[in-house]
Amino acid sequence: MNKEKKGREITAKEPINPMIILAVIIILAAVATYVIPAGSFDRVANESTGYDIVDVESYHQVAQNPLKPFNLFVSLTLGLQNAAYVIFFLMIIGGTFKIVESTGALHAGLSNLVYKLKGRELLMIPVCIFIFGLVSATAACCEEYLAFLPLIYVVCVAAGFDSITAVALLFCSAAIGYAGGMTNAFTVGVAQSIAELPMFSGMGMRIGVFAALVVITSIYVFLHARKVKMHPELNEMREIDMKYAEQLDLKTIQPITGRQKIVLAIFALGFVAVAVCVLKLHFYIDEMSGIFIIVALLVGVIARIKPNEFATTFVEGCKDLLWAGLIIGMCNAVTTILSDANVMDTLIYYMGNVLNGLSTRVSACGMFVLQDLLNFLIPSGSGQAAITMPFMAPLSDILGVSRQTAVLAFQMGDAFTNAIAPTSGELMAALAICHVPYKKWVKFLVPLWGLWAIVALVTLVIAVSIGYM
Repeated sequence: MNKEKKGREITAKEPINPMIILAVIIILAAVATYVIPAGSFDRVANESTGYDIVDVESYHQVAQNPLKPFNLFVSLTLGLQNAAYVIFFLMIIGGTFKIVESTGALHAGLSNLVYKLKGRELLMIPVCIFIFGLVSATAACCEEYLAFLPLIYVVCVAAGFDSITAVALLFCSAAIGYAGGMTNAFTVGVAQSIAELPMFSGMGMRIGVFAALVVITSIYVFLHARKVKMHPELNEMREIDMKYAEQLDLKTIQPITGRQKIVLAIFALGFVAVAVCVLKLHFYIDEMSGIFIIVALLVGVIARIKPNEFATTFVEGCKDLLWAGLIIGMCNAVTTILSDANVMDTLIYYMGNVLNGLSTRVSACGMFVLQDLLNFLIPSGSGQAAITMPFMAPLSDILGVSRQTAVLAFQMGDAFTNAIAPTSGELMAALAICHVPYKKWVKFLVPLWGLWAIVALVTLVIAVSIGYM
């Protein structure tokens, strides 16, 4: 009897699989197609930008098109297809990562890094947040960090931190990078194109936002990591981390060989090439995938990996991120369901109406809140820009808010919600990789998210006051 009771207690403590959370959200989206009236805006193609312009006065209800019961299951397939470019990109990164890992270069490099930082491990918190945040702000990296996460996980646990710190170092950094995105082509670039603004204009304000967020986030994560390191008894993730995280043996550290140094250099240069090519040559997913394939091949040649071994290892790496792709597909299914049922325009219309009649400062802050809410339904940054900015840009004209401010409200609303929304595929995949229960992540992030929101609201008030253009 006691054994049965003990078994039940253990089962109850197991974290909920992210796929179950997303399955519930998909069902709720399906139910919403029966409850929320279907509607649509008239759209006119803008040949100069390539995006449709929405007539904000043209909203009209259309015939209800609720999701058929069978199509609830089809929606997952459609979600996977719509997100295929991201999913296959992740698989290629996973394969490349596995090739590099198989050389032993990453393990040797990490072991030596942790050993050299002994006693000063906390210094890597602000450094990582600044570097990863800057890469996101300029080269729009986010999904790519999933490949780094297993390494950061191992390093954080070896340094005396926890898995929550590991997730925060990458995905809080990505959030603040997107919020203060200076040359982020996927959010700022798309949004400014739709709003008919000069590409990457108004950068000074965004640099200020990024700097403020880096300081706040670094201090918050630093204090959390220090608490966990100095007081292990307060580490709620300790047992889980000891069970799942690979342990670095710092007592038998081997020096990095010359060949491993070359491998690490090629791996690092691959990411530099991605950042430069995105900014200078406007590379996107396909071209970035090509760069990582080249990196994998070069590493294979330098490490003298046999063709059969190379192919097998690469496939294993792809397999490691396949389930992350399934999660991203499930997130995309939510957007697909609401869009196909003509519910998305209705949600945008009624949310936009809430802003009418408000002062310009309150309207700007309302745009931020509106984008936060919409991001639960449309977690893709470029996707949200393509769907909401054709509406928000002309709406900002009516409200007396500059289009540059509307873009700023969009990018901060999109960025911050991605760090907490259960419909964010990258976040849910990251939590699953590090075995962090969603509830514990929310508990950690809510205070920081509140600080981010304060920065956003203050920034928008300033933007309106100075006539930010």
